[in-house]
Amino acid sequence: MFGRLMNNYYYGKSGKGDFKKDDLPENRWELFWDTLRTRLSGLCRLNLMYAVVWLPAIIILMMTLMSGISNLNSILAAKDGTLKAQFEETAGQEDAITFTDEQIAELAAVNPADFVQSMVYTLLLLLIPAVAITGPCTAGVAYVVRNWARDEHAFICSDFKDAVKENWKQALLTSAITSVMPMLMYVGWRFYGQMAANQVIMILPQILVIMVGVIWALCVTYMYPLMVTYRLKYRDLIRNSLLLGVARLPMSIGVRLLHCVPVLIGFLLCYLWNPMYGIMITAAYYILIGFSLSRFVTASYTNGVFDKYLNSRIEGAKVNQGLRQPDDDEDEEDDEDEDEKMDGAPEA
Repeated sequence: MFGRLMNNYYYGKSGKGDFKKDDLPENRWELFWDTLRTRLSGLCRLNLMYAVVWLPAIIILMMTLMSGISNLNSILAAKDGTLKAQFEETAGQEDAITFTDEQIAELAAVNPADFVQSMVYTLLLLLIPAVAITGPCTAGVAYVVRNWARDEHAFICSDFKDAVKENWKQALLTSAITSVMPMLMYVGWRFYGQMAANQVIMILPQILVIMVGVIWALCVTYMYPLMVTYRLKYRDLIRNSLLLGVARLPMSIGVRLLHCVPVLIGFLLCYLWNPMYGIMITAAYYILIGFSLSRFVTASYTNGVFDKYLNSRIEGAKVNQGLRQPDDDEDEEDDEDEDEKMDGAPEA
C-alpha cells in the first residue's frame, strides 16, 4: 500500500517511480481520474502561466459586468422612483454618490433592454483583441495536457514553449476567428431579427448565423488537439475538425456544455447571492485552474476520438496510450510461467 502511494505521488516525475502494469487503468474513465489526480498540481502551475494571457479578457469581463450591473440597477431604481430615496439615505456618507433630478430623469428614460444590448455589444467588441492573442498559448497548453492525459511526460515550460513556436500561426488564426465569431453571431442575430419582424422568411438567415457559430464552437473542440498532434494544412485542420465534430455530435455538444458549467455557476452566484462575489469567485477559479482543467478534459476526450477515427487508420501510430493493453496480460502470463519453471528447477 505504501509503495503504491509513493508511486502515485512520484508518478510523472523524471527518475521517480511509475505505475506497475497491474496499476494501469483499463478504460479511459479510469485513465482520466488517475492522470487528473497525479497531474493536479501541475495543472495549477500550468494554469497560472496560461492565465497571464487571459488577464486582459478577465479584466474586461469583470469591469464591464460590474459596471453594467451597477448602472442597470440605477436605471431600474430610477424608473420605479426609489433611486432618489436610496441616495438621500446615504447623503451624509463620505463615498456617497448623488444624482441630480435631471440625471435621475435621464436614467428613467433609458430602456433597460437597449442598455443591456449596448453593454453586450461593447463587451464583445472589447473581447476581440483580448481573445485573439490567446491562440499560441492555447496551443502550448493543448500539447502539454495532451501528453498528460495519455499518461506521457511533458515539461511545463520547455514543451509549452516548443509547441507555441511550432504552431503559433495556425493557433493565432484560430483564436482570431474565435474572437470575432460571438460578435458576428450577435450582430447577425439582431440584424435579421429586426428584419424578421416584417418578413418571416428572415428567420432562416437568423438561424443560419447561429448554426455557423455553433459549428465553429464544435470544431474548436478538436482544432487545438489536432494542431499539436498532426501536421496538417489549415484547411485540412478545419475539415477534420468539422468531420470529427459531426461524427461525435452528441459528445461534442456535451463537452462544450460541460465547459460552460463554471460560468453558469458564476451567474447563479451573481443572481442568488452577490454580483461582485460571484464574479470574483468565477475569476479566481479560472485564474487558479479553470483554463488548464478545461483543456485537460478536452484532451482526455479527444485522445480517445483520435485513437478511434485517426490513429487506428495510420500505420505505426500508437493507440490507447496509458491504458492496459492485452499484450500486458500475455507478458504477465509468460512471466508467471517462467517463475514456475524456475521454482520447479532442481537446486544446484
